[in-house]
Amino acid sequence: MKMLRFALAPVLSLALAVPAFAEKISLGEISRYLNSLQTAQAEFTQVNADGSISTGTVFIKRPGRARFEYSSDKTLVMAGGGQVAIFDPKSNSGPEQYPLSKTPLNLILAANVDLSRAKMVVGHTADAKTTSVIAQDPEHPEYGSIKLVFTAAPTELRQWVITDDSGSQTTVILGDLTKGVDLGSSMFSIPSEISRRKPAD
Repeated sequence: MKMLRFALAPVLSLALAVPAFAEKISLGEISRYLNSLQTAQAEFTQVNADGSISTGTVFIKRPGRARFEYSSDKTLVMAGGGQVAIFDPKSNSGPEQYPLSKTPLNLILAANVDLSRAKMVVGHTADAKTTSVIAQDPEHPEYGSIKLVFTAAPTELRQWVITDDSGSQTTVILGDLTKGVDLGSSMFSIPSEISRRKPAD
């Protein structure tokens, strides 16, 4: 029989070669962080399902409001009044609209984020630098899911990946978040944006 120290040697050398994993941020801490995020803005890079890349600025005003201004083609995506609207500058018709409650983005814009709800979190992992949480509407998993990626000390949202009801994925990578910014409610008013874009008679 080999001596124990020789049997353990390969295991110990492997452990030393692998980088230490960061401590996983708890669901309670992530919920606290999201609930404390009242207003924020950041530059973002978006990787679309077809591999194309877009950039722009996102403005968040919880609960229920977000605004994505795309720099390349002036597309605007707004969440407000319980709806999500997509304004396409090439379209002469009104925006496409969907209920916010049927999109995974609703999970982080909710008035009270509670990731401890049964069946809401379907993944919670950590690697050497980040903690990732995959969440879905426990009552409607068919609406898709959102993967949130955080760094620790202090907790900070770095990116999210939305998987929609068709399985397509969209990744949003955030720059540094500026919190506590003054964002007027009109920025998130879909009716106001529709009126503003109406051509003059």
